[in-house]
Amino acid sequence: MLRRLPKSALQRVWFCKICYKRYSSAFTTAFPGKKDTSGPLPKSYNPQFVESVWYSWWEKSGFFRPEYNKNVKHRDGKEPFVVCLPPPNVTGSLHLGHTLMVAIQDSLIRWHRMNGRETLWIPGSDHAGIATQIVVEKKLQKERQIDRHTLGREQFVREVHKWKEECGNEIDQQLKRLGASLDWSRPNFTMSEEFSRAVQEAFISLHDDGTIYRGNRLINWSCALRSTISDIEVDKQPITGATDFRVPGYEDPIQFGVLHYFSYPLDSGTEIPVATTRIETMLGDTAIAVHPDDVRYSHLIGRKVQHPFIDRMLPIIASETVDKDFGTGAVKVTPAHDFNDYDLGERYSLDSVTILGEDGTIDCPVPRFNGLRRFDARLEVIDALKEKGLYGGQKEHAMVVPVCSRSSDIVEPLLKEQWFARCDNLATQAIAAVESGELSICPKMHCKTWQHWLLNIRDWCISRQLWWGHRIPAYRVSFRNGHPKNQKADSENMWVSGRCYQEALEKAAAQLNVNEEHLELTQDDDVLDTWFSSALFPFAVHGWPSQTDDLDRFYPSTLLETGHDIIFFWVARMVMMGQKLTGRLPFKEVYFHSMVRDAHGRKMSKSLGNVIDPVDVIQGASLEDLHARLEGNLLDPAEKERSRRGQAADYPRGIPECGTDALRFTLCTYKAQGEDVNLDVNTVQTYRFFCNKIWNAALFTLNALPDNFEPSPMSETLADCSIMDRWILSRLSDTTSKINSGFQGYDFPIITSAIHKFWVQNLCDVYLESIKLSLRADDHRAVVSRNVLHTCVDAGLRLIGPFMPYLSEEIFQRLPRKPEREDPSICVAPYPTTGEFPMFDGSLEERVALSLDIVNRIRSIQKEFGIPKLSGHIVCNNDDLRGVLSQLCPTMATLSRCRTLQMTNQEPDRCLATTVASNCALFVEMEDIDVPRVLERLQAKLAKTSTGLKEIEAQRSMDGYEEKVPQNIREKHDQQIEVLQSDSARLSAAAAMLKTAR
Repeated sequence: MLRRLPKSALQRVWFCKICYKRYSSAFTTAFPGKKDTSGPLPKSYNPQFVESVWYSWWEKSGFFRPEYNKNVKHRDGKEPFVVCLPPPNVTGSLHLGHTLMVAIQDSLIRWHRMNGRETLWIPGSDHAGIATQIVVEKKLQKERQIDRHTLGREQFVREVHKWKEECGNEIDQQLKRLGASLDWSRPNFTMSEEFSRAVQEAFISLHDDGTIYRGNRLINWSCALRSTISDIEVDKQPITGATDFRVPGYEDPIQFGVLHYFSYPLDSGTEIPVATTRIETMLGDTAIAVHPDDVRYSHLIGRKVQHPFIDRMLPIIASETVDKDFGTGAVKVTPAHDFNDYDLGERYSLDSVTILGEDGTIDCPVPRFNGLRRFDARLEVIDALKEKGLYGGQKEHAMVVPVCSRSSDIVEPLLKEQWFARCDNLATQAIAAVESGELSICPKMHCKTWQHWLLNIRDWCISRQLWWGHRIPAYRVSFRNGHPKNQKADSENMWVSGRCYQEALEKAAAQLNVNEEHLELTQDDDVLDTWFSSALFPFAVHGWPSQTDDLDRFYPSTLLETGHDIIFFWVARMVMMGQKLTGRLPFKEVYFHSMVRDAHGRKMSKSLGNVIDPVDVIQGASLEDLHARLEGNLLDPAEKERSRRGQAADYPRGIPECGTDALRFTLCTYKAQGEDVNLDVNTVQTYRFFCNKIWNAALFTLNALPDNFEPSPMSETLADCSIMDRWILSRLSDTTSKINSGFQGYDFPIITSAIHKFWVQNLCDVYLESIKLSLRADDHRAVVSRNVLHTCVDAGLRLIGPFMPYLSEEIFQRLPRKPEREDPSICVAPYPTTGEFPMFDGSLEERVALSLDIVNRIRSIQKEFGIPKLSGHIVCNNDDLRGVLSQLCPTMATLSRCRTLQMTNQEPDRCLATTVASNCALFVEMEDIDVPRVLERLQAKLAKTSTGLKEIEAQRSMDGYEEKVPQNIREKHDQQIEVLQSDSARLSAAAAMLKTAR
């Protein structure tokens, strides 16, 4: 049957198969309801098994909707917690950078939900004007060998909508696979009918009050795209000297990083030399600027020079903005093709002469140059200057090359009539909101960036020469033939905005005081900048401009969490638009996370092959799978080959299966405030082992609890608890306090570190080992330990729930519940608090910490000296401490796996001694120690450690180490030195102990 399907249908079948394979655990159709957990817990942790079915049940049960928590018992009248997911571009898929955002936001949402608050996490996707248009154009060219102009605008827009429906929903499936608890009953798309109404209303309102105006100003222009582009789409690539760049439309590479010198002739027969990296733009020069204090040129200020090719006189002006040390100290001024020159031109009322067409060809009155491509004209201008004896040569020069991130074209500043939004007053209000504390920014270091951007803000160009996007609802007004123009329309540049043609016509007729039949309106072909619609997101998602219940209940949002790279392009603009259009800030707090880079510190880039799909980390991927994924990307052959090499270097054996929970937890362990995150995928596997540790602890717990086990209230159990029972409950209380404090301060490394320490070091490595023997007994002591164990595992699962939703749910559903608890899911179970667990005992923890120090000393001696089981004695001069240590002796012996351990009042003979505390010492019997052999082994290890330290120190002392060695390598060296120094100290102490004993 598949053979009879048309090609487009075959593609849809293929896409569905791929999606089902990659996202099947998130699909709801395969499972009618809740996962069956009546069977025993499998013996080994399997992420694929654990993560199946739960998401569909969560979503179907309504746990992710704010309405669910309206009547929960532990709500306590708390305000809703509302977050908008920064809408990802509909064109692509999530990478690990997006996954950090999802992990942070979902952990916050789940924590607040478990604390009883109504939570609303709003999903959405951005139509991504330029990016989407490029993808669909490439697809049409590849599959049907046609371009958009062949189709026409309406048909092309239909093709984009069709593509979005077929292939644009992969991100939603990725989010579900990541466990993101978004309210999918409130979907948003910036090109939907509802959202488009908000965009139209915003433009009309801002145009009517003069905030939006039409002007002839300098913008970023991509000749390849034939469109204005935003600053964020300009990659400013620094180079140190002559560098070749591939430019679309040119067979040979174009050289940048060269400073050209040439001279302008003065009327007195002398010359004034200038220097420029863009010599072709001299055709549009309208002045020469010098510093007023530059004695070389001060006498020339006010005079004029003759343009060598065009009948144009150029004044020599004085400006303190000129760098006397740049080039010759005199600079050419081209207001129509340079942002700094444009400002200078405005200040001195200079002419702005445009010499570049939209297609990148020269447009000037000199036949020799007119019609040439811009970089061909560069060579021709140099030749023409040489012929006149005005060219002074060239030299390499460091510069920043503006490259279009969408087309790889060299971006040109171009003077063009476009729609602009005035930003000065809006920026002043946004600055004031932060300074007053009404808007909180975390980390605080970004407040300075916020102020810098907004104090230096330019008016915002919101026009784009595209077909995909919100068409600007503005109409040019003209008079029909036979009607005299009145004074107001004499400029032939009158524009009105309206929701439809008729509304705009009525508005124009009223303004001109003429009958409608005398007017003709033409709608602007351009569309709005994608960032314009994105700036409305926090209130448009709630139905604005209509006064909906959601707008009243959930606006403004509580928090915006996003990357600091879009602090100006999106965050500041949302604040400005929110204040302007709704009279309120769109959110109360902004949290900026760091940028995620690869293990080598490089930016994520498809052309480098280091953009990793989180699903590949979750379910694993072979190197062949990673290579195959590149075929779906619209990369050129050279980029694909470069990507393959990058993948082969970083993942020679592919990516191991790690699971969603391990990936989410790993990302939250990094310091996400301020510093960039260099993510090594292998680190995720480490936390996959942590998941396995939790799984094994759950297995142990479930096996330790009898079939009819019913947890007792802790108030009934606490009085009979042993020292170790009270210690683990104290650790639980302290951990709970640290975690809740960490959530309040967005300190995710503190939270994840506390969780990991509790589960691994406290619960698994100590408490479980200490109670194994007592659990085998059938007495009251065992009953108490089981209750404490159940309490810790239940609370521990709730603590990790916001980070590991699948693993925690799988175990939580199998764990016996306390009678007073009726939580259907861990998603909505109450989060642990110190009110629930007030058992912190600092004094007890100090005593147990001392006993664990003794355990570690014994283990270290047994390991370093090669003794399987030693016999030890503890001498303590403090009566209270001696009493506690006496009770803990059996536990210490169990944990250290020594032969015997006992308290004694006197120092024993023939023993190694090590001081544990000022009033406590450990003595180890020497009868099983071969001192000469052990000493020889220790000395050999010390020598090897010393050699390793010297080798790394030699590398660090090389000239230019800080500048030449990549940061990730320097960090690795620092870690290696730290480990080697620790090893050296440990080995030296052991050797010294043996020498003293001899």
